[in-house]
Formats: sequence, C-alpha cells, structure tokens
Amino acid sequence: MGKHFDDAAGKAKEAYGKAAGERGKEAEGKADQAKADAKDKADRAKDKAKDASEKAKNVFKR
Repeated sequence: MGKHFDDAAGKAKEAYGKAAGERGKEAEGKADQAKADAKDKADRAKDKAKDASEKAKNVFKR
C-alpha cells in the first residue's frame, strides 16, 4: 500500500482507538503513521542517492 494510505489509515486507527478507549488500536495507528513516515524518508533518500549518482556520472563524462 502507498505511504499516503498508510498514514491516513494510521490516523483513522489512532482516532478510533482514542474514541473507543482501545489503546492497542491507538498504538497500531501510531505505528502505521511511523511506517508511512519511514517509507517517505526512504524514498527521499533513494531519490537523493540517484541524483548524486547522476551528477557523478556527468562529472566523469567530461
């Protein structure tokens, strides 16, 4: 599933858990949000590494 879906689902689970008094569901929601954040950061790092690789290739082509 996409990172945006994970974040939205996590927020919904957390809200449900708070409203229903279910700490486990609330914690699951927070975990889903953290997972979405980690995916986002990994994607950003991957993009930066790819950009750096392309720049390095261009330097050596000159």
